[in-house]
Amino acid sequence: MRPARLLLLAGALAVLPALQGCDPAPLSDDEKAKIASLSIDALGALPASPGNRFADDPEAAALGERLFFDTGLSGNADVACATCHVPEKQFQDGLPRGVGVGQTSRRTMPLAGVGWNVWQFWDGRRDSLWAQALTPLEDPHEHAGNRAAIARYVATEHRDVYERIFGPLPAFGALPENAGPLGNEAERAAWYDMRPQDRDAVNRVFANIGKAIAAFERRLSPDETRFDRFAKALLEGNEPTGDAAFTDLELEGLRLFIGKANCLECHNGPRFTDDHFHNTGVPQADGVAEDRGRASGMAQVEADPFNCLGPYSDARPDACTALRFMRRDVTAMERAYKTPSLRGVASRPPYMHAGQIATLDDVVTHYSSAPEAPGGNSEIRGVVFTERGRRALIAFLKTLDADAASGP
Repeated sequence: MRPARLLLLAGALAVLPALQGCDPAPLSDDEKAKIASLSIDALGALPASPGNRFADDPEAAALGERLFFDTGLSGNADVACATCHVPEKQFQDGLPRGVGVGQTSRRTMPLAGVGWNVWQFWDGRRDSLWAQALTPLEDPHEHAGNRAAIARYVATEHRDVYERIFGPLPAFGALPENAGPLGNEAERAAWYDMRPQDRDAVNRVFANIGKAIAAFERRLSPDETRFDRFAKALLEGNEPTGDAAFTDLELEGLRLFIGKANCLECHNGPRFTDDHFHNTGVPQADGVAEDRGRASGMAQVEADPFNCLGPYSDARPDACTALRFMRRDVTAMERAYKTPSLRGVASRPPYMHAGQIATLDDVVTHYSSAPEAPGGNSEIRGVVFTERGRRALIAFLKTLDADAASGP
């Protein structure tokens, strides 16, 4: 991975025309090409999900939507996926750290465009959307459920549609009510007292739950924004008009973003993310155990029985390229976190993996001052940043907000 320079640079020359009251210079061909690469029109078709043969099954997606909003999948029957991934809030919750049955250690990520992700979670500890969907179900701070109880619940409440999609459910009569490898002591003991074939049967039901939820979540695409309307008009050779027309300040911010600020080093492509992991010197969150980011996520994704190479994946091994060839340099990945998409960023503070930074202005200050990382090596360095440049960059980022919450 190339080191991200992440320079938020707004020198005097970058803003001199605006400060003098002159008309902005025409965009160059290079600038137009960069703008085109960021437009939603460049998003393309959804990538395949080789581990989930039901990923594009409409009936699986319909079941997944029901499960996404179903609080019965939680240990206290009060938490659903939608508890943290709120549709009206870009499928996130606006909190520094997510709150389910308890408080989690990280920020809830929005879901629009999640079907294009290479890795899931801030640390990439899951390699597919369906494997990611399973993880909160057993997390004691999120759904706090256990594998056997969740499989039983789906058999009771969603049997007909489940069996139409995935085939017959196993007989649960002789199996324990509560059992799972990640539960409390009693649940773990019950799990390992089960016959291997019974554990496998429960695991297959559990995996299919994740595959159905993923089929729904894959349909959550990013919405068009003011930036996209500006880009479309520009690239068609038309003068942007109405809300697609950028102010001088917004245009300056766009030029900084694609130019001297070097934001494109990490926030590139139509989702404004490189899908990689970077240490940017973000401080440790108060009241949270030490978080090593990707440095610990690599071992977790390899150990996950639901990963692309696992027995519950529908993929051929040669299709699992991300997992097989992932970077395994723990030292380089110390406190590195996945680059978040910037679409909708202005309306979802606070920022960073545990909500450590309150506002966009504070984010710019962080990248400008480049504090020493609490662990590992930060990839950013301090730069001179004018007040005009700061305001321009934030003005541009606000054009990435959609008009409405993303939906299927």
